[in-house]
Amino acid sequence: MELGTHKRISEIIGEEIAEENREGIVALSGPSHAEEVAKRDITLVTAASTELKSAKNVQRMFMNNYFRVYTNTDIIGVELGAAFKNIIALGAGALHGLGYGDDAKAALMTRGLAEIARLGIALGADPMTFIGLSGVGDLIVTCTSVHSRNWRAGDQLGRGEELQNVIENMGMVIEGLSTTKAAYELALQKKIDMPITTAIYQVLYEGKNIKRAISDLMQREGRSE
Repeated sequence: MELGTHKRISEIIGEEIAEENREGIVALSGPSHAEEVAKRDITLVTAASTELKSAKNVQRMFMNNYFRVYTNTDIIGVELGAAFKNIIALGAGALHGLGYGDDAKAALMTRGLAEIARLGIALGADPMTFIGLSGVGDLIVTCTSVHSRNWRAGDQLGRGEELQNVIENMGMVIEGLSTTKAAYELALQKKIDMPITTAIYQVLYEGKNIKRAISDLMQREGRSE
């Protein structure tokens, strides 16, 4: 998401390329690490566009015996799922770096999905998109794989590395850093409760201790799921 404007990539492309010079804009997204796609491992993704015809064209172009493509007209939800999952991946990596186990990671992903879905719905997404490939599918793979640069960044933070050192040593863009800021600002604007995103924002941008952030999350007032 573009910092400041909070625009999605398809919105930016739509502004930069005149409508008469393009057809429907399509987002191709889902649990798909490039390292595994290149090895022709089995991968399933979503082609999303407000123009179903365009999504189907992309589906036909990319479908083969190891890369399966579904279509979806909810490009808002698909793009937001792709962006917001990186926030939760930072947290999942941090839990690993701190030595927490599978229970903690499952809890983070489940409650993380709940809050990014809340914000996505407030921004116009279809709730069902978040239980699909570009939602929970992408969330799972990004929160559990060493291929994920956001997971690796969180892991290093959990082990006590300084944020600036993590950024410099990664050698690639850590999308979750800027996306956390955008999501935090949007949550305030839309009055959406996002405790995990807020905690990660406080760690990244306000210098809050990670262990203190986790403790504060765990001691929040009890509520219904």
